[in-house]
Amino acid sequence: MSETPTPFQALIDNRRYAWMVGVLAAVLVVGFLIYALANHHSGAGTPGVAAGQPLRDFAAPLAASDLNGDANLSPPCTLARHDPRALNVCLLAKRGPLVLDFFVTGSKACEREVSTLQALSAAAGTRGALYAAVAVNTSHSAARKAVRAHGWTIPVAYDADGGVGGLYGVTACPLLELTYRGGTVAQRLIGEHWLSEAALGARVQALLRRG
Repeated sequence: MSETPTPFQALIDNRRYAWMVGVLAAVLVVGFLIYALANHHSGAGTPGVAAGQPLRDFAAPLAASDLNGDANLSPPCTLARHDPRALNVCLLAKRGPLVLDFFVTGSKACEREVSTLQALSAAAGTRGALYAAVAVNTSHSAARKAVRAHGWTIPVAYDADGGVGGLYGVTACPLLELTYRGGTVAQRLIGEHWLSEAALGARVQALLRRG
């Protein structure tokens, strides 16, 4: 006849399995990021839009606005039909060279990238570019909270259902697309190296000279 585990025995077992699941999840996340970055360096299987390709159009609600809902992945690229409470990447790219960042709320590194864009938007050598960010697979409230906490004034949109993230194949952050006026990608940048204002600023200055 089998022995029924005592509550104390059951508690020990549950803790052991929960710990193992937590470790496994952490290993999978780290392994995935290493895989994504390794593929980026090899030039295969990378997220984002490659240099020479056009940005993929979308219009997503701005976090600081009262607009709620999912992003429009086939928006009209006309001011007459534009809702100013949304970030329309096609209209933005028409105005000049653009630095577009995809990030995840709750990640210090990914949120720091938006702060780097914010700083460059006011710097003498880089303020000629346009800057915007999209919080991928994030609620309106979480994106708005991040905007307020950091004091961001550049356009920050939120991607409630992950549609924009899927459109751009976002699997790692920070992920930045630097585009010429009109929306053709000049460079796709991935990784924490670009958290540096100096490193990213040099690329933006080069973009401005050509775009």
